[in-house]
Formats: sequence, structure tokens, C-alpha cells
Amino acid sequence: MKGIEYRGVTSVDGPIVVLKRTEDVFYNETVCVRDRSGEKRLGKIVDISEEAVIVQIFGSTTGLDLDETTYEFLEVPMELRVGDGLLGRVFNGLGQPIDGYPPILSSEKRNVNGNPMNPYARVYPRDFIQTGISSIDAMNSLVRGQKLPIFSGNGLPHNKLAAQIIRQARLRNSDEKFVMVFAGMGIKFDVAKFFVNTFEESGVLANVVMFQSLADAPSIERIITPRCALTAAEYLAFEKEMHVLVVMTDMTNYCEALREISTTRGEVPGRKGYPGYLYSDLAELYERAGRVKGSKGSITQIPILTMPNDDISHPIPDLTGYITEGQIVLGRELYQSGIYPPVSGLPSLSRLMKDGIGPGMTREDHANVASQLFASYSKVKSIRNLAAIIGEEELSELDQMYLRFGERLEKEFFCQGEYENRTIEQTLDLSWDILRELPIEELTRIKPEIIEKYMNKQE
Repeated sequence: MKGIEYRGVTSVDGPIVVLKRTEDVFYNETVCVRDRSGEKRLGKIVDISEEAVIVQIFGSTTGLDLDETTYEFLEVPMELRVGDGLLGRVFNGLGQPIDGYPPILSSEKRNVNGNPMNPYARVYPRDFIQTGISSIDAMNSLVRGQKLPIFSGNGLPHNKLAAQIIRQARLRNSDEKFVMVFAGMGIKFDVAKFFVNTFEESGVLANVVMFQSLADAPSIERIITPRCALTAAEYLAFEKEMHVLVVMTDMTNYCEALREISTTRGEVPGRKGYPGYLYSDLAELYERAGRVKGSKGSITQIPILTMPNDDISHPIPDLTGYITEGQIVLGRELYQSGIYPPVSGLPSLSRLMKDGIGPGMTREDHANVASQLFASYSKVKSIRNLAAIIGEEELSELDQMYLRFGERLEKEFFCQGEYENRTIEQTLDLSWDILRELPIEELTRIKPEIIEKYMNKQE
């Protein structure tokens, strides 16, 4: 019961504390635990039996005494304070300010676990989002309300790419600006500093809410960080009717924390030691993106995850791919060739792209051009494999043309500056310029009238 303090805990094991069962407690209820000196720690109930409750502490359990520790059940789930002062602020993983300013002035709080979104109330994601990055805008277009993850590897510039998307993203057919919610889980101090400095220098910090759980913070904090961020995003989107772009990095650190806690609790492990509920836990986060009937706001998600050993079949990217609507895959080979951003053309995919491009949204030639770029680049890969066996000098003249096309596509189209912001018209015009390396009869994915209109336009 609220207001009643109980004394003595049964056991402490890492972030897990076992307490004696009392009446009227519920799953996910917040618990306040105090050590003998009165220092307060918050936790949540993760399991209940007839005689005991298991509490997951958000922080260190060092110093907790089995006999002298006191605890109080707060009768509420974990909550985040929300209000007009959210934008421009930096919080830790639990939603506490770490930017030197006081907590926001608001009496409104929201359950960090969110409220289930009625499927009938969802609006199908549409409206093209221009990121200013050609390899994304032309071939893997982002749509408002979509969840499109970035699959990366250790050492690849996914943070730089995320910062560029946050700086440049805008709705194509609207003057309304995006606000950003950034969640960093288990990130290093220099990465956190990079994002803060980048947003300050580009002047977008006033439209960003940041949640940072640094690498030296207790791993349990990483479980709450994305939930706090998405709660803030839901408030801004569905109550303040803003367009919100949520970037979460690194989902691999989140899943590692989930595995660590699952092991501590003695749960039966699944693939590679991750808990069997990893899929449903990730879906709980990813499905908080979208649009709702009756609200002008929207939540678009870009989760970032580093694939262990660049293995796209690893459980984390594998399950993420099932839940989300495509993926942007960063390639180590392109990165080592000096190409930024190193977005791999063939494994990358946006399943909602077809609904956000075309006349009235981007341009009538967009779908045809994207299809042709995919098809031609696929052929380039095959010809390069052949050239590695028989040598380039043995290739036919047409094959040589494809190699020149592939070289230009990578060096001029995929590659662009960190602060280079291309409009979709510039991107499509550049596509046509590069496609002119191929004979017209090879452009089998483009309608003749489109070729006539845009190919001649370039000459």
C-alpha cells in the first residue's frame, strides 16, 4: 500500500531484488527502495508469486542491506513528466535532467510503457520524407509514420548518418518542421558529445529531446531509455500534433541488457542466449511508431543497431527486420572504399516506399528510376564477380559500360558530403545523368515516355 514502508529484503542479485509479497501489488509497479543511509533507488516489479515479488532496480544495488533496507510500493507504473518544456532538453535514461537545468514545469506524467494503439485507429503511412541523402531518398525512401532501421557494423559511420538525417529531414509537401527525439543506449561519452555538439552547431537542438544512457550507467537503465523517449514522442505527436522523428541507438546494447537481466532472473535462454520474448519486446517498442486518426502528428522511427560480426542473420537484426518496414544496410566494403554514407544498394529496402513517391509526392519518374538503379546495380555486381575471374579486358563492351555505370553510381550518387543536402529533384536528375552511361535499350525498367521526357532533358 502507498505510504507504508516495509523493512528487510529476501535477497539481492545484481539489479534483481527479491521482496516479501504484500497485497495489491501489480506487474510493472514502481517501487522505491532505500538503503540504511536513506539513499533512494527506483525499481519496477517484474515478477510476482504468492510469497514474493521480484524487483528490477534502475541503478546500482551496492550498499543494500538485507535487514536494514526499506521499500515502498508507489502504486503507479514508471512515469515520465511531460510538458511544453521538453524540447531542447537533455535527460538521462530514466528521464531525469542532466543538462544543468531544473526539471520541466509540468504536473503531467505519462506511463513509459505507453498505451496500446488501436489498430483500427491507425492511419496508413504516407507522405515522403526528404532526408537529403540520395541513396535513401531515391532507392529506400522514408515515409512519415514508418519504422526504418539502420543495420550497421562496429566502426561504420551510423552515428554520423543519423545526425545528418536529423539535421536535414523535412516533409516534402509541407512547411511543418520535424521535431526529433533521440535515445542513446549504452553509448560512449564521445558519441553523446558528438550528437549534442552537432545539434548545437546546426541550430536544431531547440527542436530535439535527448535521452542518454551512457556506457558507464547501469545496464538496467537501457531498458527504460527507449520507453522514456517514445513516451515523449507520443506526447509531442498525439497531444501537441507535431511530426516526430525518433532515432534510437544502439538497439544491440538494449538487447544485450535484456539478455543480461534475463540471465540474472534465471529465465530459459533462446537463440544465442537472448530471452525467448526478444521478438515481442522489440515489437513493443517499434510498434509505437505511426499515425492515428484525428491527430495531425506522427511518429517516424529510425532505430540503429550494430550487427555483431556484420552478421545480418544475427537474432537482433533478424527479428528487427520482421517487425519493421525495411532496413538501411551500411556496407563495410563501400566504407573502406572511402564512400560516405556507405549505404549498400542491394540489401537495403523500404517496404513503404511505393506509397510515398510518384506524381504529387516526389516526381513521376521516381519509381521507374529507383527500379532501374536496383536492376542495373545488381548486374554490375555480377559483372564484377566475372571480371575477378577472367579479368576486365576480357569483358564485352556492354559489360564495360555497366562497370563505368557502377563506378559513377558509387562515387557520385551514393557518395556525398556529410553536410550536403540534395533535393529529390537533384537526386533524380543525377540518377538520369548516370543512367546515360548505359544504352537506352538496357533501360528496361523505365517506360518509353518517361525515357523520352527525362533522358532528353539531360542532353
